[in-house]
Amino acid sequence: MYPKLGVNIDHVATIRNSRGTTYPDPLYAAVLAELGGADQITIHLREDRRHIIDRDLQLLRQTVKTRLNLEMAVTDEMIAIAKKNRPDMTTLVPEKREEKTTEGGLDLKKDSDKTIKTINELKEADITVSLFIDPDLDQVHLAREFGAHAIEIHTGTYANEVTPEGLNREFDKIKESANNGNNIGLKVYAGHGLHLQNIQPLLSIPVIREYNIGHAIIGQALMIGIEKAVREMKECIYRFYPSDK
Repeated sequence: MYPKLGVNIDHVATIRNSRGTTYPDPLYAAVLAELGGADQITIHLREDRRHIIDRDLQLLRQTVKTRLNLEMAVTDEMIAIAKKNRPDMTTLVPEKREEKTTEGGLDLKKDSDKTIKTINELKEADITVSLFIDPDLDQVHLAREFGAHAIEIHTGTYANEVTPEGLNREFDKIKESANNGNNIGLKVYAGHGLHLQNIQPLLSIPVIREYNIGHAIIGQALMIGIEKAVREMKECIYRFYPSDK
């Protein structure tokens, strides 16, 4: 069975919010992603609402036809929002206001009581819970101990490696963590920093059931879609410019 693809559309909202407009619309991006074959739409509702906002979540919950995955911090505010909007899955992630993007996985050895409480509350609301963790066996086993349904392995360090030795080392960590998680009954996902080239070696790890990719897909969309967008604008100009001018 082929692994599934979750598409993170946060960066569409980043572009929108940079100008305070209503476009580009993450809702439209989600529709197009599903038409392109996405198996899941992923969004991260951050504490500072730097990209996805509450209204996006509400509208996406009403319109996503595949599955909606809400990335969220372990806070009471986010628990309440998740329980109100009922995404198909939540992925608990660490969050720092000053970071540009998520810099690593949860440290399940810290604030374990709060994490367990969050997992239990979401499970009681019949929401699947995944934990975003580094490829570390201790974290994998704690995820199982805490009662999570799944783990998403943070692939950012692997993606940033430039030497063959470093790539091999990080690949081995991901593979060992994925196999171990699968063996103890966790569903295994992976994501962060992946693109068309560096995902290829990971596809040899069959227990990884799903990849969540955002930045590379949105960036590629800007490149391979801009010609069509320019042609549309030119056609609009030709169509509506008065012919007597």
